[in-house]
Amino acid sequence: MKISARKYVLSKWLKTKAILKDPKVRVLVPETRRMNEKSLREMLRRYSMVYIKPEAGSYGNGVMRIEQGNGSFSYQNKEKKRVFDSFHSMYQSIVRNKRKRPYLVQKGIHLLKYKGRRFDIRVMVQRNRKRAWEMTAMIGRVAHPRKIVTNYHSGGKPTEVRTLLKPFTSGENLSNIEKTLSKAGYDAAKALSRTYPGLNMVGADIGLDHRLRPWIIELNTNPDPYIFRHLANKSIARKVLNYARALKRIPLAKSKPKRYSKRSLSRNS
Repeated sequence: MKISARKYVLSKWLKTKAILKDPKVRVLVPETRRMNEKSLREMLRRYSMVYIKPEAGSYGNGVMRIEQGNGSFSYQNKEKKRVFDSFHSMYQSIVRNKRKRPYLVQKGIHLLKYKGRRFDIRVMVQRNRKRAWEMTAMIGRVAHPRKIVTNYHSGGKPTEVRTLLKPFTSGENLSNIEKTLSKAGYDAAKALSRTYPGLNMVGADIGLDHRLRPWIIELNTNPDPYIFRHLANKSIARKVLNYARALKRIPLAKSKPKRYSKRSLSRNS
C-alpha cells in the first residue's frame, strides 16, 4: 500500500479510493466513479438520480444533481435546473458547463429534509495531543431552499444536530444515531490516515437517508473549524479551535468573529 506524508488531500477520487480499503467504511460510501459519458449513463440507469462534482472542487462549487425521469433528463447547478429530451443533449450541456475539469459521479442519496430543506452532518475528527484521532464535534448543515448543496459558503445554515433529527426520532434512538454518526466519521478519518498519515484533521460530511442510514458523502482534509462557533455549547467550539491551534492549523485569534471568520483556512469545506 502506497503511503503519503501529505497533510492535505484535495482529490476526492484519491480520498475515496483510500477509504474504500476499509471494509467497515466501504459499506457507508455511495458508489463513486470517475465521470465520462459511459459511466454517467450507467449510473443514471442504475440509480435514476446521481450527483456529479469536480474531483478537486471546494465549497460545493460545480456540484450538479442529475435525474432521469419518464423520457426526460435534467440537471441542477446552483439554483438553475435544465431539462432535456435526450441523454446526449444533456451530457453535451454538462460538458460545456464543467469545461475541462475532471469530474466524479456518485450515487444520489435522498437526504432527510428539515422544513423542506436537505441537510447533512459535518463530523469533525482531529488528532489530539497524543496524536490519536478523536471525534471532537458535530454540526448539521441545512441547504439553501433553492440549492442542492449544504455548504455554508453556498448559503447553507449551520444547525444543531439534535434539532435536525428530532422530527425523525427521539430518546435512545436519537442518541444511537448520534453515536453512529460519530463512529462513521472517526472510522473514515482512521481509514484515510492509513494512506495519508500526515493528516491532522478530517471533516466527514455524512448524509442520512429516509431509513436513517448514514452515508459518507465526502471527506475534507482542511475543514473549517469556525463553523462550530454556531453551536450552543461554546466549550465544543473552544475544544475544536484549541486542537486546531495546537496542530498549527489556524492563527491565534484575539477577537471572536460574529459569523464565520473569512480567515478560515478551509479550502475544501
